[in-house]
Amino acid sequence: MTAAPRPSAAPEPFVPEPPAPEPPVPESSAPASAEGRTAAPPSAGVPPVTPPSAGVPRPAGVLCVRFRAAGGTPVSAGEYAALLRLLAQFTPVVEALPPDAALADVRGALRYFGRDAAGIAELVRLRALVWHGIRCTIGVAANPLLARMAAQGAAPGEIRAVPGDTGSVATFLARRPAVALEGVGPATARLLCAYGLDSVGRIAAAPPATLQRILGAKAGRAVYERARGIDPTPVSPNAATRSLGAEHRFVHDELDPVRRRRALLSLADDLGARMRASGQVARALTLTVRYADRSTTVRTRRLAEPTAHGPALTTAAYALHTALGLQRARVRSVALRAEDLCAAELAAHQLTFDPADDKAHRIEAAVDRARARFGTGAVHPAAKTGDH
Repeated sequence: MTAAPRPSAAPEPFVPEPPAPEPPVPESSAPASAEGRTAAPPSAGVPPVTPPSAGVPRPAGVLCVRFRAAGGTPVSAGEYAALLRLLAQFTPVVEALPPDAALADVRGALRYFGRDAAGIAELVRLRALVWHGIRCTIGVAANPLLARMAAQGAAPGEIRAVPGDTGSVATFLARRPAVALEGVGPATARLLCAYGLDSVGRIAAAPPATLQRILGAKAGRAVYERARGIDPTPVSPNAATRSLGAEHRFVHDELDPVRRRRALLSLADDLGARMRASGQVARALTLTVRYADRSTTVRTRRLAEPTAHGPALTTAAYALHTALGLQRARVRSVALRAEDLCAAELAAHQLTFDPADDKAHRIEAAVDRARARFGTGAVHPAAKTGDH
């Protein structure tokens, strides 16, 4: 665009010439107007205002914090609530992820504390250790997806930050397996591997149309965006969901799926008994599997109806375990958590004409009475007899 001449003592009328095509102007040298044209130079005494560009990377400000008590044991419900209050001292935008994790958006606190997100993460880690004796593994990134992946790959007590620029994000994701992406389970990963897309870097390099043909329109687009580190999901402030949990730690890293199923049977039986004793039922069940390399897999399944029935919980736990497709995985521990609890009298129950179902509920009631009289170890599932 031709610039107007400076005004002189005898100004002449200015007739603008048709604009000629010009090469793109860097943002640092000339701000762009709303219509996309180069703006006129600012008047004297008024500083230029450069609007934010869509290409500028979002600063790191989301923390994914995983809590672990001394000796690697899970945190208790009381400790977890206290640690959520600790995070609330830095930001009100805290999303609880029971049983041992939370997301926190600290972008609004950076100026107040005079630190970047990694500096605030260091403060959280130190205060949790000194005040509560809890070790924190913290991932720092620009969105919840990257923060969770950074925390999963970090060692206990480590703070791992992912820079917000595109190149650093691509480097961080490139060599990770396809199953590391949120929403990509073993079945989806096997399907992608059949097309040679066995790493996040290869998925990110694939055309979106190819992924949509393989996985479907919606799922393909979501996987493509996640492979590039794009996650528009905000951190949603909430309170910890009322839940009950139990964990089984193996003496040695367990390879035998039969022993893992025995542990799940024991955990489901224990959760069911505790819920029935407190008059509660669960609407969802979460399985957490921790491996020898300190990585973790978490899967949640909504139950067909709210229940505290042991066989129903066991069936759901077995289905979650089978869906993981573990072959030679070295499992260090398994945990079950009954989520979204509500009062049993408020839950609807589907009537059935199956006599076996009615018999199972009557046996379960008799077992509860025996345990209340003789102790929790008086009666247990027969499949647990061979477990040591």
